[in-house]
Amino acid sequence: MATRRTFLRTLAASAMAGACPGFARPGENKQTLPNIVILYADDMGYGDLGLLNPDSKISTPHLDTLAQEGMRFTDAHSSSGICTPSRYALLTGTYHWRKFHDIVHSFGQPVFDSELTLAEMLRHQGYQTACIGKWHLGWDWTAIHVGPPTEEKVGAKPEDYDWSKPISGGPTARGFDYYFGDDVPNFPPYTWIENDRVLAVPTESYASDPVPEEGAAEGRPGPMAPGWRLDAVMPRLTEKAVEWIAAQKDSTKPFFLYFPWTSPHAPIVPTPEFKGKSGAGPFGDFVHQSDWSAGQVLKALEDNGFRDNTLVIFTSDNGPESYAYPRIQKYGHRSMGPLRGLKRDIYEGGHRTPMVMRWPGVIPEGSVCDSLVGQVDLMATIAAITGFSLPEDAARDSFDLSPLLRGHSPQTPIRNEHVHNTFADHYAFRQGDWVLIDAPTGAISKVPDWYNKEYGYPPDPHKQALYNLREDIGQRKNRIDEFPDKAAAMKHALKRVRQHGQRSS
Repeated sequence: MATRRTFLRTLAASAMAGACPGFARPGENKQTLPNIVILYADDMGYGDLGLLNPDSKISTPHLDTLAQEGMRFTDAHSSSGICTPSRYALLTGTYHWRKFHDIVHSFGQPVFDSELTLAEMLRHQGYQTACIGKWHLGWDWTAIHVGPPTEEKVGAKPEDYDWSKPISGGPTARGFDYYFGDDVPNFPPYTWIENDRVLAVPTESYASDPVPEEGAAEGRPGPMAPGWRLDAVMPRLTEKAVEWIAAQKDSTKPFFLYFPWTSPHAPIVPTPEFKGKSGAGPFGDFVHQSDWSAGQVLKALEDNGFRDNTLVIFTSDNGPESYAYPRIQKYGHRSMGPLRGLKRDIYEGGHRTPMVMRWPGVIPEGSVCDSLVGQVDLMATIAAITGFSLPEDAARDSFDLSPLLRGHSPQTPIRNEHVHNTFADHYAFRQGDWVLIDAPTGAISKVPDWYNKEYGYPPDPHKQALYNLREDIGQRKNRIDEFPDKAAAMKHALKRVRQHGQRSS
């Protein structure tokens, strides 16, 4: 685990190190170092965008245009099938399962100790940094807790916390100069937080307003600010992101904006102007609204003269929620596209996510990358782009993808292996075209019987499964009886990766 002491030892070294050829060198001016924007969707599936699913019932013109102007990745993966672990891996370059598996629950503590984060790295390189949106990586709520212990299913009372005090351990303690958000849209406290302070004291108890038209609100009980509306969250976050970008116009620093959306995660609450705009019900409308949010950010970059020197990265934290199954029956829309599985699953649909990058003049327009990549690779890639020398014990599982961004196809794959995991002792392992499900099933989310029957998934008595994804992207044919030696070798390789960091192994 990289400590801040280790990080400080690298400052002098990184100040002297050259960047990846063709990219910036540390200390160069704002015009040379690219601005970086990460748009991180929540529970958006591989098949929710037209750019990856020609049969999608949802219009996503802004993200489709982003792909046309840059590169779309067809084999990109989150670290986990749920949100907190995927966010941790993206921001540290280290698989979540080396440390934990579960999400941060209501009023949960930070998942970070002394790990070097992407924001800390970029701030050292001279960047202005901001996180606007869903944090979900924990805060030190004990610092302001004054009431008795409470169970999450019961919920804390507003008076259990001293809302006048700062809340430590959040984004501004992890390298972000600025934070604005509601932390988690369906967890208390239901209020806005700016930097380390709440803006409106949550004096009431949670009640869903509005009530979602699809799925459950999934709101956990706890304190709520008066007048809090669930459907006002994404519009306000988008507005703040646009304002923050505009505020950088007169700055001499490059900027990094991490914009983790609260959508299209439940509560599924599109605003009135987006209702009925898709062919996939309220969820589809919420995805369409999310695409609008992306469009607003892209427009802000254009309007403020940042477009040509900004690397924009769009991806999602995991696959779609279980509401995706009835959506197929009702609307004929497959949020997982051709993939098997949903959120939480270690089948492809749980962690293979949409990913698009645009960087004018560097990433070829309209390009497609079929190489295996992970969100965990963003740390090493951005380090190379900005000329930062990563400490040996930081970003343990991150590979530099910058050659792929230039359209190069190395003879040896940059990443040939990837570990897929959501919960303990339930792993899948990717190696080339093959994936080993090292468990009796890759499903965590309940699969309806009608779905298995209609889409050709009969019961499988094996304790493991081996699939060739090039031939069988839907993971229907278990090949383990044909290739038992390969399965055994892959299990051994999985053990190796679990014991050692990928970047150094």
